[in-house]
Amino acid sequence: MEKTGDISFNPEWTACDMLVIMGPTASGKTAFAVKVARWINSLCRIGRLPFDGCHIISADSRQVYRGMDIGTGKDIAEYGEIPYHLIDIAEAGEKYDLFRYKKDFQKVYLSLKEDNVFPILCGGSGLYIEAVCRNYDLKEVAPDPKLRKELETKSMEELISMLSRLKAAHGSQPHNNTDFDTKKRVVRAIEIELAYDRIPEREDSYEGPQKVHYLALNPDRERRNQRIDKRLEERLQGGMVDEVKALLDKGIKPEDLIYYGLEYKFLTQYLTGEISYDYMKEHLAIAIHQFAKRQMTWLRGMERRGIKIEWIKTE
Repeated sequence: MEKTGDISFNPEWTACDMLVIMGPTASGKTAFAVKVARWINSLCRIGRLPFDGCHIISADSRQVYRGMDIGTGKDIAEYGEIPYHLIDIAEAGEKYDLFRYKKDFQKVYLSLKEDNVFPILCGGSGLYIEAVCRNYDLKEVAPDPKLRKELETKSMEELISMLSRLKAAHGSQPHNNTDFDTKKRVVRAIEIELAYDRIPEREDSYEGPQKVHYLALNPDRERRNQRIDKRLEERLQGGMVDEVKALLDKGIKPEDLIYYGLEYKFLTQYLTGEISYDYMKEHLAIAIHQFAKRQMTWLRGMERRGIKIEWIKTE
């Protein structure tokens, strides 16, 4: 271990193909990843590591969208001189999915390896991380308007139950529970599962990391909740409402923004007059707390699925 500031760096973090930094929302993942990247760069410069630098690859299912900056917590300024990837690569209003992410990740990963750059994968989307690190078998599924119309008549509880049964029947990879944040996301997940048997297997040409070291930031729950509340207040004061209004004014349909969940769901409902500002703020905070809890549950589930995680206690 090497101590630099408030972080003890472990040489094992670079004795692999890629380092993964995970954690719940508001745990300081980006800042931590940047510190590690700078440490790696400093060791590269003096010849102690055999790389030509270090880049960060985002593993966030919403930071891929342009114009969705404050609500997704991109915090671009935190990266400083450290190059980053898979941020701002899709238009807001699109339905960017895991299938596309895996393909985009592979392109970036192979390019960095070719340039002898060490990659850090950083984010809170656990399913995205597992998909690229463990090469999940994914299939491209086109939208089915007829099925969607039929499923929209069902309650959220019915849809979740249906999805669980389909997953169990197919022995599918565990589902990302963050999809339960909006009805449209559950419908999309069911759509994919129902297409499972009729889409032929593809020859797998995926090339990704073979040896991965996983780090997970583990802040105290009370401290984490305090940081969530403080960050939400800062974002509301810092223009998050205007950001969502600008997306609506740009012509993005309210239902498309609601699809993204959390900040975009509640702020869209507020701006379209469905809920009051006070209701939005209170229930958005609750939803983010619940989301962070689900993220921690996912990380614990990764361990049960055989992934060794090095936990980093943070304040």
